[in-house]
Amino acid sequence: MNAYPAADDPVPVTAGANRMLDLRSDTVTRPTAGMYDAMQTAPLGDDVYGDDPTVNRLQEKAASLLGKESALLFPSGTQSNLAAVMSHCARGEEFIIGKGYHIVTYEAMGSAVLGSVAASVVPTDGNGQIPIAEIRSAIKAEDPHFPVSRLLSLENTHNGRVIPLDYVAEAAAVARESGLNVHMDGARMMNAAVALDVPPSKVVADVDTVSLCLSKGLGTPAGSVLAGPSDFIARARRIRKMLGGGMRQSGILAACGIYALDNQVARLADDHANAAQLAEGLARLSGGGLSVAAHNTNMVFIDVDDRHRQGLQERLAERGVRISGRSGTIRLVLHLDISAEDIDRIVDAFGYACGVS
Repeated sequence: MNAYPAADDPVPVTAGANRMLDLRSDTVTRPTAGMYDAMQTAPLGDDVYGDDPTVNRLQEKAASLLGKESALLFPSGTQSNLAAVMSHCARGEEFIIGKGYHIVTYEAMGSAVLGSVAASVVPTDGNGQIPIAEIRSAIKAEDPHFPVSRLLSLENTHNGRVIPLDYVAEAAAVARESGLNVHMDGARMMNAAVALDVPPSKVVADVDTVSLCLSKGLGTPAGSVLAGPSDFIARARRIRKMLGGGMRQSGILAACGIYALDNQVARLADDHANAAQLAEGLARLSGGGLSVAAHNTNMVFIDVDDRHRQGLQERLAERGVRISGRSGTIRLVLHLDISAEDIDRIVDAFGYACGVS
């Protein structure tokens, strides 16, 4: 079964043998030629008034694709997730979330700073899941000493790892037993849908709301959509305005989102295949102080000995490969602008950087 149409414009406009191969994230892509055309021809209005036809079409498409009543376009996934938490939770209430999940690790704790919503951070297992027992124990009793537990927040994918559908269903059921709603930070949930070969709506069938990032694997310049019940989206629209996320002729961005959803979902399988190929190639360099820690969907995680750490970015850049400078395990992300033909060049660059021929 193939749940997705094939891409009709798979070659990025940045193609070229000498270009920099940027592995820092799948947010670094440039629009394809077809996406540029969609931007130029999109009918526009003023979305703050609700009359941008292209934004409205994107929101309707996203809601249908995700199996939710309504959807709302945001400038970023950070703002989309923040609006979701603030729409679910009142001041002084809390949401339960896994340690290392993006909302509490890389989004500046906006839920606390701007929303006055507490995060109850609980351990995750090696698969990126919050153990069911941890969810149960984190839900607070009705007691004025404690914040009110209002929301369970999941993440799929987590570090590229697909969260199983049966786990999501069980976790959501436990949350609802105590009256909690369930949100999914689904920044890369399309990667999960493609990896599982199921419709996107199936990935989020058991959650109330989901934030889907359009500017990661789907390759748009910016934007995320938040989907859920219509009354929830109405609250989120007000909060979006409060957070400064109301945009005017944002149909230019929405056109990119529509194009991506129509043409650039199925090709995520190519990123997954390229990640597997890269992991296999890098594993051959293990004698040079480099080891592959994991590869999940479109991500490869590597450990590099201290003797190679110093100057690693510079040596790779000499060979046309860019990586992040984070300490510890290094994440390499495959995306629209990295082809299967680029993988050998990347492996050769790491061999050079680590002194392995």
